[in-house]
Amino acid sequence: MEEFEFSTNSSEETLEIAKRLSEKVKKSDVVTLEGDLGAGKTTFTKGLAKGLGIKRNVNSPTFTIIKEYKDGRLPLYHMDVYRLEDADEDLGFDEYFHGNGITVVEWAHLIEDQLPSERLDIKILYVNDSTRKIMMTPYGSHYVEICKELSNESISN
Repeated sequence: MEEFEFSTNSSEETLEIAKRLSEKVKKSDVVTLEGDLGAGKTTFTKGLAKGLGIKRNVNSPTFTIIKEYKDGRLPLYHMDVYRLEDADEDLGFDEYFHGNGITVVEWAHLIEDQLPSERLDIKILYVNDSTRKIMMTPYGSHYVEICKELSNESISN
């Protein structure tokens, strides 16, 4: 399994990587986000939204599970499944995963059996107050290509 590693030294750099990712995604793409509280999962999602041209403020959907942002190049479906750890009910995730937008799932390991086999898994590791390590694991050739393109680009300071 190929893994791609990026290091950021500010929230702005994290936003920039996500923005660049947003330029490469297409409808029905699924991105999962893992990381400790405060690692930057929502910051990353804000960068995706900005890159998609979404004007609304993006924040964590912790208490609503799914937030939809439809005013960009592609709709963005932002899920936070943290509170679903013991939920066995079908919440219609498939409709989002195979829909007209990009789906971002925070705490995705909690619904692992419902995730599509082809997706981009991202883990954000807290290094210190400003530095993050972003680990991308692509599942499927489309996502491998995206990661290769991102790794060939440099972050502008």
